[in-house]
Amino acid sequence: MQHQMAARPGSAARPGAFLAAAGLEVDELTSTRVVGHIELGPDHHTPWGVVHGGVYTTAVESAASLGASAAVEDQGLVAVGLTNTTHFVRPLTSGQVTVTAVALAQGRTQQLWQVDIKDQAGRLIAHGELRLQNVKGQP
Repeated sequence: MQHQMAARPGSAARPGAFLAAAGLEVDELTSTRVVGHIELGPDHHTPWGVVHGGVYTTAVESAASLGASAAVEDQGLVAVGLTNTTHFVRPLTSGQVTVTAVALAQGRTQQLWQVDIKDQAGRLIAHGELRLQNVKGQP
């Protein structure tokens, strides 16, 4: 079952200040797949001039949480991250990356999502998995 999320607080249509600051823009959002992109630059750098790993960790958490929440929103639930494991494969200083999240398992109480972040040449920059818990949403 795939569907788009409705525009409401906490949805992809209103991602919040933190996600906006990280720069993740959502291009596709369904209950089993999320695709977005980030335009990386100096605002994302560590003191050593490369993109901070927290940017990638945030992208993993955010993309998977949006898709997982879309999967359970018709039940009045949202999905919240329990475990985020992000592997940093290749450093970058700038450029656009694509964030692709896909559901690996979607159960009644928990979900598991995989997220790949690739540069414009298709090289893997970071890879992550997010385990989520389906919980009652806010009114």
